[in-house]
Amino acid sequence: MSSKSPLNEINLKRRNFFGVAAMTVAAVEFGVTSLANAQSAAASSPAIARVGTITSFEALKQIDAGLLNVGYAEAGPADGPVVLLLHGWPYDIHSFVDVAPILASAGYRVIVPHLRGYGTTRFLSNDTPRNGQQSALAADMIALLDALGIEKTIVAGYDWGARTADIMAALWPERCTALVSVSGYLIGSQASNSKPLPPAAELSWWYQFYFATERGRLGYEANTRDFAKLIWKLASPEWHFDDATFDRSAIALENPDHVAITIDNYRWRLGLVDGERKYDDLEMKLATFPVITVPTITMEGDANGAPHPDPSAYAKKFSGKYEHRNVTGGIGHNLPQEAPQYFAQAILDVARF
Repeated sequence: MSSKSPLNEINLKRRNFFGVAAMTVAAVEFGVTSLANAQSAAASSPAIARVGTITSFEALKQIDAGLLNVGYAEAGPADGPVVLLLHGWPYDIHSFVDVAPILASAGYRVIVPHLRGYGTTRFLSNDTPRNGQQSALAADMIALLDALGIEKTIVAGYDWGARTADIMAALWPERCTALVSVSGYLIGSQASNSKPLPPAAELSWWYQFYFATERGRLGYEANTRDFAKLIWKLASPEWHFDDATFDRSAIALENPDHVAITIDNYRWRLGLVDGERKYDDLEMKLATFPVITVPTITMEGDANGAPHPDPSAYAKKFSGKYEHRNVTGGIGHNLPQEAPQYFAQAILDVARF
């Protein structure tokens, strides 16, 4: 089901080149034989008012959880219902710096962790593989919930964070009360990723192929900040962030494991490296593209320059109460930071589903 209100069914006014090309990714993964019409009629919404009133999170907390010592921000009452907010690549927890206080003021306990390879999160052992495969990141977050004594949470994210949230909701639905996922259903598999796409769609994944080479690894290692800033600009072409905003997040990319995790993530997707055997059972389940049963809101910005599927390609992957929201106003890939009010409202709304 989906709502028909003007706020919740906002028309995509613009589709840039990369967004249109990347719709074919969903066609390959879900067996969709034709692409949805990106110009389908719907209502429009008022422009998003961007906010940036908080300089940074207060001092981060650290906790041993599974394989990691996780750095995380926390806001709101300790006894409130929990919301877990998961960031993407190459960003950090500050994607939610304006979302967290909205949720905290509504009575939620908000947990915002640095994923493995970011910020103050560190591996507990030097011998642990610097593995970036999708199931490993999701297992990290289940371990974090266990360490914090959290039984259930609303889970929400974008990019790598959305994929992680999707996997948590698909494989551990008993731990997830609801889901908010930017760009929808992002669960993949090495088999599906091995299938070639049309040239325009392949072009949008240029950095994935760059990272497949030793030159790419060395290049990302030598130019991490410049590379990240380029991705920010390409993924959100209408988001005019300033240097201070970028620098605040770029510090998280100085994590000693960041390059290794990034390279492994993209090489694993292409089947160029093996995952760890202990995650095989999880990956086998994910390769069937399991349906997500928990209440869900998916979201998309009208100026997302990163590869992303069309909403029509994944709507049937959600069998519980479901709604999709398109957000206009030049909103790109980092939707929580570019449109924090809308992202926070989706979380407040899905909690009432």
